[in-house]
Amino acid sequence: MIKILLADDHNIVRNGIKSLLDKEADMKILAEAIDGQQALDLLQNSKELPDVILTDVNMPVMNGMELAAKIKEQFPTVKIIVLSMLDHERYISQAFKAGASGYILKNVSADELTFSIRHICNYNERYLCSELALRMLDKMIVSPEVNVPENSENLDLSKREIEVLSLIAQGLTNQEIADKLFTSKRTVEGHRQNLIEKTGTRNTASLIRFAIVNNIIR
Repeated sequence: MIKILLADDHNIVRNGIKSLLDKEADMKILAEAIDGQQALDLLQNSKELPDVILTDVNMPVMNGMELAAKIKEQFPTVKIIVLSMLDHERYISQAFKAGASGYILKNVSADELTFSIRHICNYNERYLCSELALRMLDKMIVSPEVNVPENSENLDLSKREIEVLSLIAQGLTNQEIADKLFTSKRTVEGHRQNLIEKTGTRNTASLIRFAIVNNIIR
């Protein structure tokens, strides 16, 4: 069971996220906070720590960046996922430097939000939402070439994994891929995780970059 603390000063946003995550059998909303300070107080006075904190950036008293830094210092086992409408690279960089494990835009699908939580908590990996990852990928493609391990000849990718990889590169969500391939969302999530592990990449952008550089997809 993944235990979650929500930190957002907008009641309607918190209620919406809570309603969404309450439908997931492996997730539990442990507590809610209206700002970073209240979230920190809850952790300091609680006998049960959450596995992950979903936090906004702009909040009164203590913002999400400050909260991430304090959580990293005081509760290093608790993951932080920033959930924000701010899409500038500066905020993304600040969040990860502060200790966040994920950065998700508030307009992501429910499918991607739940996938990101499971990915971060179950595999101890960082996550950047697809929209931002693909945007950065576009910048990488037109930037000077960087060194990427070209070991695709040693990869053992199935036909289905290559199909999933191609659809990921098109920007489709897990549910959209599942619908297109007539399979389940969980199966697609498994393929995505296998692709990340087999290629040694860390997120969607680096996975697609690896596939393009090594001519796995075009």
